[in-house]
Amino acid sequence: MLDNLPRGTICIEDIEMGMRRHLRKQITDRDIELFAEVSTDHNPVHMDDYYARDTIFAGRIAHGMLTAGLISAVIGEQLPGHGTVYLGQSLKFLAPVRPGDMVYAEAQVIDIDMAKRRVKLDCHCAVDGKKVLIGEATVLAPSRKFD
Repeated sequence: MLDNLPRGTICIEDIEMGMRRHLRKQITDRDIELFAEVSTDHNPVHMDDYYARDTIFAGRIAHGMLTAGLISAVIGEQLPGHGTVYLGQSLKFLAPVRPGDMVYAEAQVIDIDMAKRRVKLDCHCAVDGKKVLIGEATVLAPSRKFD
């Protein structure tokens, strides 16, 4: 047995259909700046108020992958949690996220392959109850048993 699993980690043996976890995070200017620095994506639609005013968004928006990163946080920290390995993710961006928006990110178990330790999760992010991102993730969940 693995005795060193972090608290809060949900092992494949304990995952159930329909389980869900979520987080909320307000996106700040600093978040956008840090994401631009790490990703090297300095597109002015994210960085320049003056430029972004004349785009279809009529103002600055957060990087889509910054929003998607909140799904990664739910999966990596809560469901299944630490020790989870991402195998795949589909994403569809439905609406922009702006500086100051409070984003609700959720993942829900929709399929479990116990033999392969694979879990499929329905994922979405919303702002003010409106979905801004949808997708599915496939992950390898941690186990209490050694392989």
